[in-house]
Amino acid sequence: MSAQDLPLPLGHFVTLADGLRLHYLDEGQGPVVLWLHGSGPGASGYSNFKGNYPEFAAAGYRNIVLDLPGFGRSDKPEDTEYCLEFFVAALSGFLDAVGIERCTLLGNSLGGAIALGQALARPESVAALVLMAPGGVEERETYFQMEGIQRMVEVYSAGPMGVEEMRQVMSLQLFDASQLDDALLAERAAVAATQPRSLFAGMRVANMTARLGELRCPILGFWGSNDRFNPIGGALKFLDHAPQARFLLLNRCGHWVQVEHRELFNRTCLDFLGEQ
Repeated sequence: MSAQDLPLPLGHFVTLADGLRLHYLDEGQGPVVLWLHGSGPGASGYSNFKGNYPEFAAAGYRNIVLDLPGFGRSDKPEDTEYCLEFFVAALSGFLDAVGIERCTLLGNSLGGAIALGQALARPESVAALVLMAPGGVEERETYFQMEGIQRMVEVYSAGPMGVEEMRQVMSLQLFDASQLDDALLAERAAVAATQPRSLFAGMRVANMTARLGELRCPILGFWGSNDRFNPIGGALKFLDHAPQARFLLLNRCGHWVQVEHRELFNRTCLDFLGEQ
């Protein structure tokens, strides 16, 4: 299946200076919120945030829902090292290419790490951060000790992932797996079939804990106490070091707060954005 045939909404494409072609949705008008999804087989901006960005658009924000390189409808080069520096360079190039000088970055997991990387590399481009269990605050070995990461690697390594294989992985994303629907699993299975094996095998995200004190923008964070992909102790690192950070810690919540607690997430984010 080609990127054009994926069961995802078709938005816009932009080609960066280095030739990388990225896909994004552009919904609403107003201050810009740029949505950065997490990693994992089959991930895309739409599958992560379909229940969120329409409410932000209705509230008066322009929502750029990006497919990161290697994911969704964006290019998936096989000869690239998928490290944090690569993703941040792609994000920075994307902002320049579409003419966005300053925005709120909203990122989940890998997307949160990329948002952090951008805020540290180009602080003038980031008005605020909204982070959901962001990566980038632990060593790689710590993440790979987590049950969800281990299961994801096990299932992905076994071969092609259909809907049922995707369910085995995605069920660990949520505290209540009954919220997974077959349409979401089918979307992700289709995308997974187009992703290069090198994407996950070579992914590297630096531990940025020592630099959190450099962040001067307002930060709103969320973390589920039942997260099986990212240790909840990361929230305290932000509270200890970043001067303008606030975090909501939620029980009965896994790695996808924006899905499991959608109304609370949307309302809290919009209140936060309204303060900026």
